[in-house]
Amino acid sequence: MPHALSTQQRHEPVIIVGCGIFGLSTALHLARRGYSNVTVFDRQPCDELRYSYLNGAEGASADMNKIIRSAYGGQSEYQALSTEAIAAWRSWNEELATAATLPPGMSQGDRVFVPNGNISMSTAQELPPWEVACIEGMQAAGHEDKMLDTTNPRHCKIADSIGMAFAIDPFQRKRQGKPNVGVLDVTGGMAVADKACRFALHKAKALGVDFVFGAPQGQFESLCYDSKEKEKVVGIRTMDGKTHTAAMTIVACGGWTPVLLPQLDGLCEATAGSVVLLKIPRSSPLWDRLLPENFPTWTWDIRNGAKGGLYGFPIDENGWLKIGYRGTKYTNPLKHGDGKERSTPATRWSPAHRDGKEPVGEKLTDIPKQAYRVITQFLDEYLPQLAAEGIEISKTRICWYTDTYDNHFVIDYVPQTRGLMVATGGSGHAFKYLPNIGNWVVDIMEGVDLSRPAVRAWKWRQPDSASQPINELMSGSRGSRAWGNIPVVKESQLNSGTRSRL
Repeated sequence: MPHALSTQQRHEPVIIVGCGIFGLSTALHLARRGYSNVTVFDRQPCDELRYSYLNGAEGASADMNKIIRSAYGGQSEYQALSTEAIAAWRSWNEELATAATLPPGMSQGDRVFVPNGNISMSTAQELPPWEVACIEGMQAAGHEDKMLDTTNPRHCKIADSIGMAFAIDPFQRKRQGKPNVGVLDVTGGMAVADKACRFALHKAKALGVDFVFGAPQGQFESLCYDSKEKEKVVGIRTMDGKTHTAAMTIVACGGWTPVLLPQLDGLCEATAGSVVLLKIPRSSPLWDRLLPENFPTWTWDIRNGAKGGLYGFPIDENGWLKIGYRGTKYTNPLKHGDGKERSTPATRWSPAHRDGKEPVGEKLTDIPKQAYRVITQFLDEYLPQLAAEGIEISKTRICWYTDTYDNHFVIDYVPQTRGLMVATGGSGHAFKYLPNIGNWVVDIMEGVDLSRPAVRAWKWRQPDSASQPINELMSGSRGSRAWGNIPVVKESQLNSGTRSRL
């Protein structure tokens, strides 16, 4: 452990760069545990943008909703972490309901966690191995009958008895005489992402955490090193030219982290998922059916490569139906100051929406053709009522994540460097841990119980010859997933009349 900050140094300044879920949660738990001099920097005015990408906020944490689930196949460390998180999510709901914690612009009727279940669906004829492992893993942990097999009559009766019959067949496949193979996690559901981030921000501020938002004052420029100990980080410099000293600096910048810390090459890379939004009018017969109390979060052929990898949600309070695609994880390789290529996150919207900088209608990019094809084919098969009502895709978004080669987070000290930690590598599944991951970050910072399986999995690492990476990283600008090499769907093709030709 390279000079961990001890509990005796809680008055020393701690800087966090990045106000996504890793940064927010870490700030909250540092303050909760008595650290009195914590400052978070972010180049975005997160408080003004309210963590909404419809307002122009960027980053994976800036979202309307995220999936929450407990089951993780054989990965018991994340299953246990999810159980811990869900208890905290329920506590946050209680704080809202009782007005014990009530951020500006939120009411006692708001929720940050909706326990509407999460179903993992498959086009296979029987449950795939991962779904079977989820059932077995939850049973082994004492969560009997919390993972329900959609093809098991007893499990279907359990779903009905607990008021979740809607979630075990959300697309009404059985009544159409079509297969409905999947597994329902009744402990899961949905985080209302933007409100959850605002809630955490409010709690952290109430505990004394300082936040510096917006460019140039909140925008990271560089790390500052000790003039005598070249391997020791002593703070950061922001784009306004000011230097901010710290005993500990934690970089938690999501997709930008591998760009700011080139040492992460080969371990982390920014990758993009494709998101579409459809607006369901209140007059539609689908409105009630797709409300959170009547519709779960879902995944579809999530481990089936480019032809699968879909996930989705019920409608939000404004009628937005969100569907995402991660079957192909796109990259944006650009050369940086050291001459090496790294995948750099970019704000990208369809012409139907602005990115907060460009004029409305400015063409930035279109949705990748593969993503559009998989999404629209799914909708035609599973929700044909949309096309029948003339409801089409209204907006598209490219959402940048930070993938690691093995899907494990990276929470550790940066090697050969003092006073510098990193918390990143969410790999598309970190948001559910907003209430609790910061507590683990602080433990690692203090050197507490580093033998725990999750902590070992999050250590700084590089793939070895025996590794079988889950994610391909660093394929560069010539790779098949790089933006410059992929076919896209043009604005004129974003309707059902052209789907068959794509």
